[in-house]
Amino acid sequence: MRRALQLARRGLGRTSPNPMVGAVLVRGGKVIGQGWHRRAGMPHAEVEALCDAAKRGERVRGATLYVTMEPCCTRGRTPPCTEAILAAGIRHVVVAAVDPNPLHAGEGLEILRKAGLTVTVASEERNAFTPHPGPLPSEGRGRRGRDMATDATRLNEAFNHWIVHRTPFVTVKAAMTLDGKIATASDESKWITGERSRQVAMRLRSASDAVLVGINTVLADNPSLTARGPNGRMRKPLRRYVLDSFARTPLDAAVVSDEFAALTTVVVGRTAPARRVMALAARVRVRVAPVSGWRINLRWLMKRLGSEGVSSLLVEGGGEVNAAFLNAGLAQRVAFFYAPKILGGRDARRGVAGQGAQRLADLIELREVEWRRLGEDLWLSARVGKEEDQEHEQE
Repeated sequence: MRRALQLARRGLGRTSPNPMVGAVLVRGGKVIGQGWHRRAGMPHAEVEALCDAAKRGERVRGATLYVTMEPCCTRGRTPPCTEAILAAGIRHVVVAAVDPNPLHAGEGLEILRKAGLTVTVASEERNAFTPHPGPLPSEGRGRRGRDMATDATRLNEAFNHWIVHRTPFVTVKAAMTLDGKIATASDESKWITGERSRQVAMRLRSASDAVLVGINTVLADNPSLTARGPNGRMRKPLRRYVLDSFARTPLDAAVVSDEFAALTTVVVGRTAPARRVMALAARVRVRVAPVSGWRINLRWLMKRLGSEGVSSLLVEGGGEVNAAFLNAGLAQRVAFFYAPKILGGRDARRGVAGQGAQRLADLIELREVEWRRLGEDLWLSARVGKEEDQEHEQE
């Protein structure tokens, strides 16, 4: 299963709106086939593993299939994986995580059980997997079933959120000094953090379906909002969203005038000047949204993005946009990069602005906190809110 999880991660940023899934076929203690879901519309991991075994000339009947998520039992762009598993004569299926889709969660497992297959689910079996006898990767030695289930669930946390709530899994990202500043009072911000932090931040973009900023970020930095590797090559095209209540986005801004302009959506308010809206609409998509005061209604926007298949959204806005998502309970994760620097100044730009909590009881709490060192910088990755808050989010 550890190998299946490694394979699943190869689909990072490529499978949306499908989950990342890996599969390994074992017979007589030997791996006879393996595969992963490469892209939406392409064969699922189980079928890839079966095809790999066939290419190797291996006999599949009676084998055990390890798969990171419950095999699908519905027909979409590809046939149900349960049919392929039954046709291949597989004897035992070991699953790390159950399909989170409330419409048919557990149905695939039930189909396999009724057909006489042995089905093991990691979250239900503490010793679902036999520890590997040799050196193990960094995940640790002797990982038990429940740990593998946690790994599989975390791998697809964006998909799991989207398939249940039909809104994007939102990560708020910011690069800050130790005192929480993202730019000087004159909007100078390049570069606060180091190269390694910027590389990780770029990988976060690559793993997302879309990136969102506010109009002030566009005016101050004119960002391209693309996902590129260390060599400058494009990793993947990204959908780009700009919150711009009054349609102030310049027509020569990078997100409006570059070769990927067709992937840009400028979200304007209903009172935005018609002339500016028409000029932008001639170059990019324009979405007219309801506003509260002069702010875009973010809850409305998240529902719209979810309906358009955006399962993961990276928010890279300034302090006001970041605060708006966090205070509205619309963010599921934060990714904060801290450089060992102090900017100071009451007019410097904050990573999270807004009015802030008026009482300690109203603080935004983080959980599942992870700190990593990136050169001299620190990277904080954490879930937002209490466990019970997440269970009822966006209802």
